[in-house]
Amino acid sequence: MNYERQPYRRCGRSGLLLPAVSLGLWHNFGGGKPLDGQRAIIRKALDLGITHFDIADRYGPPLGAAESAFGQIFRADLRGLRDEIVVTTKGSNPMWDGPYGKGNSRKHLLATLDRSLERLGLGFVDIFYLHRDDPETPLEEQAATLDHMVRTGRALYAGVSNFSPERTAGIAALMRSLGTPLLVHQPPYSLLNRGIERSLLGVLEEEGVGCVVYSPLAQGLLTDRYLDGIPEDSRAAEGRFLTADKVTPEVLAFVRALGELAAARGQSVAQLALAWALRDPRVTSVLVGASSPEQLEANVAAVDRLGFTGDELAAVDRAAKESGLDA
Repeated sequence: MNYERQPYRRCGRSGLLLPAVSLGLWHNFGGGKPLDGQRAIIRKALDLGITHFDIADRYGPPLGAAESAFGQIFRADLRGLRDEIVVTTKGSNPMWDGPYGKGNSRKHLLATLDRSLERLGLGFVDIFYLHRDDPETPLEEQAATLDHMVRTGRALYAGVSNFSPERTAGIAALMRSLGTPLLVHQPPYSLLNRGIERSLLGVLEEEGVGCVVYSPLAQGLLTDRYLDGIPEDSRAAEGRFLTADKVTPEVLAFVRALGELAAARGQSVAQLALAWALRDPRVTSVLVGASSPEQLEANVAAVDRLGFTGDELAAVDRAAKESGLDA
């Protein structure tokens, strides 16, 4: 474990520190991926000071495959490091047939977490997230279930993902009254998706809740991958969480402009995009995926230059406007 490679940032007003760049196991772990390749990425992550591994019950395919793969790697390589890593998972997702196979009812959430723990081979996760809000389940029940998970030792901390600012404030207040503070929110955030700046970040600051953002590279759009067309093996070509219609001339013009700014900073477009997301102290960590150890190492190099001048930030916003995008 190399704790010197990157900075660790406090998660909200808690005592927990997370690395600036964390590893998400959304796309590149699970069925169809060689376990040795996944193991190599995990080992590289540790070499890069990544102590935080983010998973969800649904990640695969098939469902649960990412948790199972991580569990195998944990048993083989990481068992002695349990106290030095943060493992998170999420529930809410459709996982089995019938009325109890999805949603945020106490019935489903406790069952899906127990299944996750079995796949992971762990006695507890460090953070359990509600993957999304469930308008059909009272917020009081959702909060009470998270509180129960922590009090029964299934999770050390509780978080939410993809909640609106208003519902985030509501569940934070409920959990505070129960004595189990909400630790963290996980929303999408990138140079192409700045919605959390409007009000969510303010709510998190006021509530003392950390922010771990996903898709900081906009599913690969904020790289040089699409500048010369859509590669056959890309997410856009396969329609996996990114469709070809999102690769617009406006987006490509913006990425080319970012490339010029990044080159002046001695960074790649991806490194600039990650550093930009981390410029706000309210953002605790950015989640990145990786298809290889080399890609992960390149992404973590974003921490070598996190600071931005006022002129650089203005240039980023200007490039967005000139490309016909909202800044």
